Amino acid sequence: MRIPFKILISFAFLAFIALGCEEPKKEEPVVKPRAFPGYHILLDEILRSQDGVFRGINLNADPDLVKKNESVPPIEDAEEHIYYEFKADSQTNYSIDYTFAEDSLEEISVQINTDDLDLSSYLFCDLKDYYANKLPNPTEDKGQIVYNCFKGQRKPFVVSLSDNSSPSKGIINMVIYKDK
Repeated sequence: MRIPFKILISFAFLAFIALGCEEPKKEEPVVKPRAFPGYHILLDEILRSQDGVFRGINLNADPDLVKKNESVPPIEDAEEHIYYEFKADSQTNYSIDYTFAEDSLEEISVQINTDDLDLSSYLFCDLKDYYANKLPNPTEDKGQIVYNCFKGQRKPFVVSLSDNSSPSKGIINMVIYKDK
């Protein structure tokens, strides 16, 4: 008994397709390591890096380094300052104003706004803890928490952190500036 050639080819073709149709392997998403493990995930976005005083940048940096470090074009770009706005999620946004004197970064002002008052409290506590671990012995002055850096070869600088929230809106302000 002879199997017709067309049937044999059809079986071979179906077997080839069946064996070749394996489910494609799903690539596991690459999980980027957290910059600030143990703190709220938004600190990874807002502070970005443990290097430098803020977002991997130190005071005295030039404007080109700041622009290169940021992921979006600035809202305002003047000789004395560069201003950015970011939307973290549907309830939270933040702005960063870098101030320069003679092409040298003198001050960084950050304002975080959120409609989630619990998140605001959590972020404020995490920022306090982070800078307390980085710059010990903070002082409280008129509702602001002030951290001073006088260590080693770094130029002295100050981090001032305040919670200016209202009953309906969370507002955290942070200013980093050279200590003169």
